[in-house]
Amino acid sequence: MKIFRDLLFSAIILSSISLSAQNQQYWPEQQKEMKPWTRWWWMGSAVDKKNIREHLIEFEKAGLGGVEITPIYGAKGEEDHFLDFLSPEYLEILDFTIKTGDSLGLGVDMVLGTGWPYGGKQVSVDDAASKLVVNKIELEKGETFEGSLLPKDEKNPVFLQAVVAFNEDGGSEIITENVKNNTELKWKAKRQNYTIYALFLGKTGQKVKRAAPGGAGFTLDHFSKYALNNYLKPFNEAFAKISEKPRAIFNDSYEVYGTDFTKDFLQQFEKRRGYNLVKHLDKLLLKEDDEIGNRVKADFRETISDILLEEFDNPWTGWANDNGMKSRLQAHGSPGNLIDLYAAADIPECETFGSMPFDIPGFRRDSANIRKGDADPVMLKFSSSAGHVAGRPLISSESFTWLREHFKTALSQTKPEAEELLLNGVNHMFLHGSTYSPERAGWPGWKFYASVNFSPKNTIWKDAPGLFSYLTNVQSMLQEGKADNENLVYWPIYDIWNSYYDANLFVQLKIHSLEEWLTHTSFYKLSTNLMQNGYGIDFISDRFIEQAKVVNGKLKLPGGTFSSLIIPEAKFIPLKTMQKLVELQEAGANIIFEAKPESVPGFKDYKTANQKLKKLNEKITISADVKSSLKSSNINPETLVQSGLKYIRRADEDGKIYFLVNHTSRSIDEFIPLNSEEKAALILDPLNQNLGIAETKTSENKLLVRLQIKPGQSLLVKTAESFDAPALDYFETAGDAIVLENWSLSFENGGPELPRPNELSELKSWTKIDETAANFSGTGIYETTFKNPDESVEYWKLDLGDVRESAQVWLNDEYVGRYWSVPFELVLKDLKEGENKLTVKVTNLAANRLRAKEMRGEEWKTFYEINMVNKDYEKFDATKWDPMPSGLVSPVKLIPLKTLK
Repeated sequence: MKIFRDLLFSAIILSSISLSAQNQQYWPEQQKEMKPWTRWWWMGSAVDKKNIREHLIEFEKAGLGGVEITPIYGAKGEEDHFLDFLSPEYLEILDFTIKTGDSLGLGVDMVLGTGWPYGGKQVSVDDAASKLVVNKIELEKGETFEGSLLPKDEKNPVFLQAVVAFNEDGGSEIITENVKNNTELKWKAKRQNYTIYALFLGKTGQKVKRAAPGGAGFTLDHFSKYALNNYLKPFNEAFAKISEKPRAIFNDSYEVYGTDFTKDFLQQFEKRRGYNLVKHLDKLLLKEDDEIGNRVKADFRETISDILLEEFDNPWTGWANDNGMKSRLQAHGSPGNLIDLYAAADIPECETFGSMPFDIPGFRRDSANIRKGDADPVMLKFSSSAGHVAGRPLISSESFTWLREHFKTALSQTKPEAEELLLNGVNHMFLHGSTYSPERAGWPGWKFYASVNFSPKNTIWKDAPGLFSYLTNVQSMLQEGKADNENLVYWPIYDIWNSYYDANLFVQLKIHSLEEWLTHTSFYKLSTNLMQNGYGIDFISDRFIEQAKVVNGKLKLPGGTFSSLIIPEAKFIPLKTMQKLVELQEAGANIIFEAKPESVPGFKDYKTANQKLKKLNEKITISADVKSSLKSSNINPETLVQSGLKYIRRADEDGKIYFLVNHTSRSIDEFIPLNSEEKAALILDPLNQNLGIAETKTSENKLLVRLQIKPGQSLLVKTAESFDAPALDYFETAGDAIVLENWSLSFENGGPELPRPNELSELKSWTKIDETAANFSGTGIYETTFKNPDESVEYWKLDLGDVRESAQVWLNDEYVGRYWSVPFELVLKDLKEGENKLTVKVTNLAANRLRAKEMRGEEWKTFYEINMVNKDYEKFDATKWDPMPSGLVSPVKLIPLKTLK
């Protein structure tokens, strides 16, 4: 037969390379931050010490590193167990949780509130989220207006800020002093027609979403340091009453809607932009796409961004640090510069929502079970770039929100989604998530409406330690050394702020609307092209450009050094930024311009500033091809991407650290070039911690490393001058596959009841056996015996085929390992002479048991507020489901291997 190359090191024999102390030196000692953490919903805060401790023990045992407490609405019938947020009883439980977590080696973070966004009963109307309200009054020449200025259709309180009258020629007259009793005006239009604008501070009326008991109330004004300080007062009092504090406080994605104003906005605007906004309200509120109107709108939007950063996010992190805690922030959705806002936190955090496609054979993405995903690599890089340029060692993520329909997410489906985060800079992953559920809640327990539900009551929990161990191993390496992206790409946010945007003043940069503000831009297209061609990039803002220095021809920032700064095609760039870029260029930095900017942004003195910009443009050279310009500067891409591999690279004192992932449909068995000058490469398998020195050679100052990596698999590669470790085994197939037949099947650990044992002449979904098996969710035990097909063969590949959904394997009653991801393959060594026994324990999804429960009419969805919804936010109804295939559903094969010397 034709011998074809197969398999990867990841299936390398579990017994041939022991994890000796010699080998363990290359894996970092595991810390809690290296392990995945989980968002932990406290429904109704109906928590008690016994169940808290039991949950935390389960979390630690499974391999989690910590939790983030998020109190939300409760379950009906549990009202007697509800604890009001920050009540003495609540604080006692919080203190107990932090202490218990610490005793188990688990960290504890918490949301600084309940539900989302920040708000609650301590938020007065004065401190609540605010908006700009304008009442427009048209007057003809000679006409007198006399009456109330209050807008008739505004239901929430409004507070007058200014009144201005504009004549037909655009001249303005501020007439606020003519107003009596805060609302009454008498004023006559004399020689011309006039338009009067009465400007009010309004209130959005938004309340906290999914609030827990004691946490309901108005959403906080996120543009006011005064309001923030008032909001923090109850937490100052609360934290003084407990002996331990959380590791970090958390602020979820910016979902404060329709807020674009605050009490001192006009003063802040004039201080920051240099002119009185009231005198240009006519341009600000212009509904047409007009250059001057857009410039004033740009100044308005930039001011919102500045205030959010300087009056809220920075003081919020400062407060946390002053109290011995860190801050974790999701900046996306904010009406501001995402890079600066993410960097305001100690731990920037991104988020994914829905399910992404992958070309991996055997990776299932059934349309009936998924929502379209938004894990765009460029979007993900905003948070990690902020961390890299600002020097934040940890980048976190809210992971797996609505990855699949409830109870239908397999562990194998989380792996490539998690890898996409890791490849784009995340190294401190938070699961979305886990719900506190006491024993009295029964099965399936309490559940949050949008998560995968990593719960001990969910069947996937049995093999979740495999996922958690994998993430821990990868994250431990991605927290080593420093990020090693050589190139910076400037984000031209002023092109966004200076756009018309249908005259909307409030522009949220959300992950769900990338087509509105990101994907059509030159910045996005350039960044995507560079990444796809193997260039490591991070994004940079105007504020961080201002901090840059040139040292030995490199750009030095708080987070590290970079070899180039690329300016994509941008219409607008601040004069201050352009002056700094020219200064850096003259100091020896490699600044590459894709095009000359056309204008400065904003309104004040823009014509004069444009003349200065024109002179600066004369000092720069335009690159016809950015990649060619990088090459001429000896900045080379990682050509490994030509193989289809994805990568992220870090650098430590010994060399480079690569995380390599194969999301393609083809196996790779070839020498892969790395941009590393070191002589040796160590391959580490994050699935099982096996490692070995790779076969290498050098060519044109590149280290070529032989990799065997199948679709769906990943590897870590370290480079250095030498390693003290065994050589890596490479395999190829050495004969035909042998199908293992005649299986016995029994069941354990599941419900609603255990099916009867069966003898199987062929493998198929156990749901086809009978109704009891179709309704069962839990673990099926497959056993077979077979004769050693060829006693001269030392290594055999066991191909489990289509596994629904995870498996644990024993050979001759000796445990081999846990297999939960595509491809479901492993290497066996030294079969016994004669007969061998193979045991495979397969655990399916909880969907079939849940379906059966609902078909019996048993209600479990007893939650307040949104209760339970399906992936499309419609009524959840599992009776409409078909049984999910379960168990070993395709032939299991034994394939002889031989090692390549």
